[in-house]
Amino acid sequence: MSEGLDLGNTTGTVYLSDEQAGTLLVLAHGAGAGQAHPFMVKMARGLATRGVNVVTFDFPYMHAKRKVPDRAPVLEDCFHRVIDAAREWAPELSRRLFIGGKSMGGRMATHLAAQGVGGLLGTLALGYPLHPPGKPEQLRTAHLPAIQTPVLIIQGERDAFGTPDEIRPVMETMRAPVRLHVVEGGDHSLTVRGRKADEVYADVMDVAAGWMLSPRAH
Repeated sequence: MSEGLDLGNTTGTVYLSDEQAGTLLVLAHGAGAGQAHPFMVKMARGLATRGVNVVTFDFPYMHAKRKVPDRAPVLEDCFHRVIDAAREWAPELSRRLFIGGKSMGGRMATHLAAQGVGGLLGTLALGYPLHPPGKPEQLRTAHLPAIQTPVLIIQGERDAFGTPDEIRPVMETMRAPVRLHVVEGGDHSLTVRGRKADEVYADVMDVAAGWMLSPRAH
């Protein structure tokens, strides 16, 4: 079940688990598409059916129908406000808080984790944008060692924004527990040639939900 959430200068959507469990994921979209993109909707609905309440939202530039993303401080501020609003709206459903996102949204989630979010249990990155395509020297990693809570990175084997082999050395610089799940043959969108997207996404959802719901991991 999904319903709207008033977030001031943007909009949010709540995907409630049938189990009404106390685990909440605030999930941010990537740079080129908002929360209504099929990937975001499928991921949120799928995680909800697996016992995780999910809140998605649009960053201000997307809500204003602008193509160019806001600067990081604006994105971070919006993300923080969504977290606060979700907690206030349903405190009983957000006792165990996770944040995450697709590509840029996942990167912003790691920014927040590095800065510190009260009560945060973990961060989920779906296709972490380690660097711009074709520019491996422009790493987006300076903040990662500051993260102290667990991180799950789900990365396509063929991701042009950073392959698993490129990510592994970065993981060694991080103090937080980090798990890397590789989607074999997957690209930055976690799609795999020759496989139905729904099958691949179902595997991703199983891994993500299992990680968030496991008491041993946190």
